Amino acid sequence: MRIAFVKCHGSGNDFPLIDARALALDEAEWARLARALADRDGPVGGDGMLALTQGDDRHAFGMRMWNSDGSEAETCLNGLRCVARLGFERLGLDAARVRLKTSSAEVARDPELAPGVATVRTIVGPASTATADVGLNIAAAEVIDAPIDGLPSARRFTAVAMPNPHLVTFVERIDEGELVGLGQWCEAGPALVPARANLSFVELREGGLFVRTFERGVGLTDSCGSAMAASVLAAGLTGRVAMGAEMLVYNKGGLVRGMASADRVVTISGNATFEWDAEIEVDLAAEHAGPVRVLARRADEIAAWDAALAGLRRVPG
Repeated sequence: MRIAFVKCHGSGNDFPLIDARALALDEAEWARLARALADRDGPVGGDGMLALTQGDDRHAFGMRMWNSDGSEAETCLNGLRCVARLGFERLGLDAARVRLKTSSAEVARDPELAPGVATVRTIVGPASTATADVGLNIAAAEVIDAPIDGLPSARRFTAVAMPNPHLVTFVERIDEGELVGLGQWCEAGPALVPARANLSFVELREGGLFVRTFERGVGLTDSCGSAMAASVLAAGLTGRVAMGAEMLVYNKGGLVRGMASADRVVTISGNATFEWDAEIEVDLAAEHAGPVRVLARRADEIAAWDAALAGLRRVPG
């Protein structure tokens, strides 16, 4: 089958993005398509695959996101910005309510993060701190800045569902080896967290946060939007940052503006960059993607994002 898509990224989190409103596939086929397109050794590659889907009487449109292993995520805020932008362009909107897998989000065009950088604001929540919602099999009703019984780490974590599950800990300095080891333990689906979880180590930096994440179904990633949102909320819940205060949230892929409110609603504003438009033939049965036919390159957008990164006061990571 021939698939048209846009290669996009939010804060360096890159995806093939499909307008799937007229595309009818079963769940197994969606998973195969995601594995074929997001394969880093294939012709496209990405941290996952995004789809713009039909809306309903409460939502202008919907979003679905699959990780590169074919598993579907409840949400992906970097991806949501890209899907929102495509929805705005296809439907002639500036703001919308979006249907996610298990929840909804408010999205809107926002002032540019930097010159020429398309920027979208996302509002999600209220997030949950119930351990049942995070998927933790423990007796405690919630975990806020406390060790987690059964987790092979003595660090103090905050567990939040955005609605996808996140375990966030604040550290003096990020040890990637420790992060990867603990992330791989979670990725194995242990009895403590059988549905797995996203794991983030966060440093407090001047003016904001620096986040490093082992993403469920992906691994160590340069950027995870929902992890940045979870980290903003965790910073507020633990008193490290005042609720309602806007901050910059950095990662290896770039940065976003973030803010959490006392009612656990999180606002994230960041780029939704479209790099190129293309089409490709995909054999779903074989999970094989053929050569890419690039229809248009968006060189101005790529240059604008590169300039934005070069002009930032970079936070070393």
